[in-house]
Amino acid sequence: MLGAGREASRREIESLYRRLALKRHPDRGGSEEDMKALNEAYRVLHDDEARSKYDLQRRPVAEAPAIYVKPAVREVGIYGQLLSALLCLVLGLMLLLLVRSNGLWFLFPLSILALGVILFGVLMVHSAMTSARASLRRTHPARRFRTAQEIIFWSAVCGAGYGVYLILNMI
Repeated sequence: MLGAGREASRREIESLYRRLALKRHPDRGGSEEDMKALNEAYRVLHDDEARSKYDLQRRPVAEAPAIYVKPAVREVGIYGQLLSALLCLVLGLMLLLLVRSNGLWFLFPLSILALGVILFGVLMVHSAMTSARASLRRTHPARRFRTAQEIIFWSAVCGAGYGVYLILNMI
């Protein structure tokens, strides 16, 4: 009736009662029966002894069963992530080479799309690397050198990006 939770304090119950009493009072357009029911609920919940009796008589509310959902990373696995990343990188590079080799620079939106696909592939490789590191046992030495792994990874990405830039300028 008050909308109070099972663990609500006396102060919370008083606050809920006052708020609802202002809405349901007969002088403010509420019905007399609603106000009586509200007063009875407040009387029971405000008194500690009456509240404990009420809690004992109350039927337990069946809680919804917990739903367990596996994260998508574990379903695909690290090799699935790497395969997806490889496909993104290959597709992006093919689009870049297509635009550059045919001289179709008026299709620059295709180049932007290709760069986006390549960036997505790089992020997927990074996610696979993070998942692989997380799957190792806690005492494994590779888990301690996360900063070094990140520096090496991003250095390799920048180096590969520069290499692709040089190759595209040679064509």
